[in-house]
Amino acid sequence: MGAATGGPPRRTGAPAMGQRRRLALHSIRGAVGKGREFTRQTLRDWGWDRHESAEDALLVVSELVTNAALHGGGCHELVLTAGETLRIDVVDGETALPRARPAGGRPGAPGGHGLHIVQRLCDRWGSYTHSSGKVVWAEIEASRLATGRRHPQAPPRGI
Repeated sequence: MGAATGGPPRRTGAPAMGQRRRLALHSIRGAVGKGREFTRQTLRDWGWDRHESAEDALLVVSELVTNAALHGGGCHELVLTAGETLRIDVVDGETALPRARPAGGRPGAPGGHGLHIVQRLCDRWGSYTHSSGKVVWAEIEASRLATGRRHPQAPPRGI
């Protein structure tokens, strides 16, 4: 049923370019789980939940929100933006930019692998500071979310 028949609108499989959703997480218990659920619902609403790459996006959100909680003075906000990419922005309260630990430093040991996971799963990532903290961002190509396949000119990034 579509809007013309009075039913709910059908998903077209692609969000409107530039559509943005925000989730405030400052001082919220269970921020990682709430961020994952918010992202899961957003990907479902945008029709980007049909392939394994949606699970990649959920893991990236988990890693970035966890890093903000552990090393960034707490996660303040999660912002998801649709365009040629899914843009994931995690805002925290610390101005020190993140650095990936050297690869192989502690094989098999927990912790210290989050940014390596982000590098592996995303097409691009980075960070920048602002007056009261920083934003760590990651992007996954929209075509990959829609089809489940990486763009032929974007091979998986190594660590």
